[in-house]
Amino acid sequence: MPILNWKGKHLADPEPAALIQDAILYPKGRGYPNTLPNGRVILGENLSVMAALLPEYEGRIDLIYADPPFFTNRKFSARVGRGEDSRKPSKWKLAEGYHDDWSDLDSYLQFLYDRLALMVRLLSPNGTLYLHLDWHADAYARLMLDELFGREGVFINEIIWTYHGPSPIRTAFNRKHDTILVYAKGKNYTFNADAIREPYNPNTIATFKSSNKAGFGKVPDLERGKVPEDWWYFPVVARLHNERTGYPTQKPEAMLERIIRASSNKGDLVADFFCGSGTTSVVAAKNDRKFITSDESVRAVYTARNRLVETEAVFSLERDSLIKNNRSVSAKKINLFVTADSVRLKTTLDVDFWEVDPDWEGELFKSVAQAQRPVRSGEICLELKIKTGRRVCVRLVTVQGEEIQLDV
Repeated sequence: MPILNWKGKHLADPEPAALIQDAILYPKGRGYPNTLPNGRVILGENLSVMAALLPEYEGRIDLIYADPPFFTNRKFSARVGRGEDSRKPSKWKLAEGYHDDWSDLDSYLQFLYDRLALMVRLLSPNGTLYLHLDWHADAYARLMLDELFGREGVFINEIIWTYHGPSPIRTAFNRKHDTILVYAKGKNYTFNADAIREPYNPNTIATFKSSNKAGFGKVPDLERGKVPEDWWYFPVVARLHNERTGYPTQKPEAMLERIIRASSNKGDLVADFFCGSGTTSVVAAKNDRKFITSDESVRAVYTARNRLVETEAVFSLERDSLIKNNRSVSAKKINLFVTADSVRLKTTLDVDFWEVDPDWEGELFKSVAQAQRPVRSGEICLELKIKTGRRVCVRLVTVQGEEIQLDV
């Protein structure tokens, strides 16, 4: 079996992160106070996070979707404005998204190799790994995965995700597809063909109706539909305005739904250690799967959090203990009004998200009511109807990323 080598190739022995549970979120109060979380959102560098998860989860994760940096050598910004004209990027309000810049190819390959190795260890014997890249590095990754899965491993698919969009390229065909490499540890991997069937093309249906010789004598079940091919068309999220979060390189929910339904069952554990905008965890929650997702970017983790509170999943928010809590405990620009059945804010700050623990005990924050800024336009709701206890705690995040905690 061919092996890919590069300068300094080795397998890291990372120091496990010490994970701190910072909050449990009960979207719209559902499940409060006794329901245990069925999801984990973790702020931390994913190599140390995965190392920390090994004692509990080695060989137990049913599906891993990985969407790492692509070796584009670019820095991506997140859009934080609302109601802006998508055709006028010079007027967008931006914040830092994530960096995909490297000193050289060797450093990128080592970065990817270390993380893929841990993902393979975390993957269950019947689990599946989907690695999402593009032309910059997919050829290198194929050789890495061949090595890491070994001779017992199964290369299932090379999926092509194709899409439309503008391109500045004038010296080659426009590059308008990504590559998703699909691997399993053995032949008994999960694949639910009937969960992802789609209708046949109307031309195909018409052809079979017109001739009994179509299909070389094989007549498909036209009503049942077909299993999709290994090339997929889904519009990019920039054109799917109802999903757009502003976080860069966000992936469409429909694509992750196909992956999750095909390669996991209800109640299975789905993981994404390059969280980004949180699409994997959101789709997992909507399809009754448990999930773990992590990212080293605060904005990524909070983008995922904002989307997950729109689902019915109870989940924990955790962080590496090395990441200091910079939450301010006082704010001169905020007035908090609490009654027996509501909490109201009055502030001049540009609030992106706020939440309430109605019976604060001083340690683990239990978020029972939440409000967030609308995705496209409009004002955030500054009053939440909720029955309050002896002590109320409010946490909020501004558009600029400032975190504030107030309790009364």
